[in-house]
Amino acid sequence: MLRVSLRTARWAHAKVTDADIAAFKEILGEKNVLTEDLDKYSKDWLGKYEGECPAVVKPEDAEMTSKIMKYCNEKNIAVVPQAGNTGLVGGSVPTGGEIVLSVEKMNTITSIDGISRVVESGAGVVLQSLEDALLPHNLTVPLDLAAKGSCCIGGNVATNAGGIRFLRYGSLHQSVLGLRVVTATGDILDLRNKLPKDNTGYDLKQLFIGSEGTLGIITDVVLQVPSEMKSSNVALLGCETFDGVLRTMQHARSELGEIISALEFADARSVEMSLSHTGNDHPFADGERPKYYLLIETLGSNEDHDMEKLGNFLDDVLSKDVVTGTIAQDGTQTKNLWAVRENITVSFKDFGKHNLKYDVSLPTSDFYKCVEDTQARLDQEVGKGECDVVGFGHIGDGNLHLNVISNNPNVSPSMEPWLYEWLTERGGRYVFFLLFALCYL
Repeated sequence: MLRVSLRTARWAHAKVTDADIAAFKEILGEKNVLTEDLDKYSKDWLGKYEGECPAVVKPEDAEMTSKIMKYCNEKNIAVVPQAGNTGLVGGSVPTGGEIVLSVEKMNTITSIDGISRVVESGAGVVLQSLEDALLPHNLTVPLDLAAKGSCCIGGNVATNAGGIRFLRYGSLHQSVLGLRVVTATGDILDLRNKLPKDNTGYDLKQLFIGSEGTLGIITDVVLQVPSEMKSSNVALLGCETFDGVLRTMQHARSELGEIISALEFADARSVEMSLSHTGNDHPFADGERPKYYLLIETLGSNEDHDMEKLGNFLDDVLSKDVVTGTIAQDGTQTKNLWAVRENITVSFKDFGKHNLKYDVSLPTSDFYKCVEDTQARLDQEVGKGECDVVGFGHIGDGNLHLNVISNNPNVSPSMEPWLYEWLTERGGRYVFFLLFALCYL
């Protein structure tokens, strides 16, 4: 695997001294300051990006965070905030000489109001732990990610993470009711609010949702959470043309309406790699291997009603653009269908030493053209057969995960800035999921 060194500092900042380490320990306690075995914090999730840091500090609340940030501001010490460190593009990796401020000790769920459907928690609560705590109250988190067992809610909010249920619940701009934030100068902004409707004044919390740690460190989150749906169904469909995928998706929106919760896309190569990595059987037992896959999830309150709607929809599309498909019959089959989608990213390392990842949003009509044009460009610029370009993602909201897999280390110059120009011409965007970027003002 290619490891990218991030040793060059972006600007001049003070070198951390023994006196600084002693000050950190005075503020936080010795157990909350690490100076050894820091690989977990100085490398990214896939081990591609590697930096260095002299210390990791772990404040337990906003007040401790404020003291650390005030000290660092006075001493000109650079800080990299870090949540679950599950990003894939090196944004939470220290570039050289900064300290890492980890929010993982802020892992308390403060309150759950089952009537108002509001939860307050520390930024370091793992997404799966938050989900587990809500289930006894018949509530769920409005966010679902493949990294949910490791990522933290503070990092999710800082990156405005979308996930597979964006289609159903929208972005975190809609779900976050309040935040508590510590700025780079150590000021505490208490923007916590538990009211679903508050029309007074400026909605300052929105500035920090998606700010990636550049404006401050999120320490506490208040979320409006939905009720858990009792009926869940998952279907995986195969199409031979991408136009067929688009027509099937539009038909799903029309026929499944209020119960549809996820529309996920993957091309054939992505699915092949995922299944090869896990060793699981292909979900289509009939031997069909279509060029494109569409995973549809429904969530509702009445199983008979939902299953009837899904059945009628499948009967209709199987006579049109869908060449094959399957519906999960139990929890195990549901898990296996989702596993095809969720293991795509981790499978790429099995097929090439160098993997370029681009997370882009673009008009749905151009969704797969991005993959095709990228493959054509690299065939011309790098050489035919040198690169494998694959695409998957949240087609329901136009979010494509574009990946270039190769054993050639010199592919990046052929991608950048060409890809950004390609996106700009079509009204697209390059989406960064950094799980906290550098916070130093």
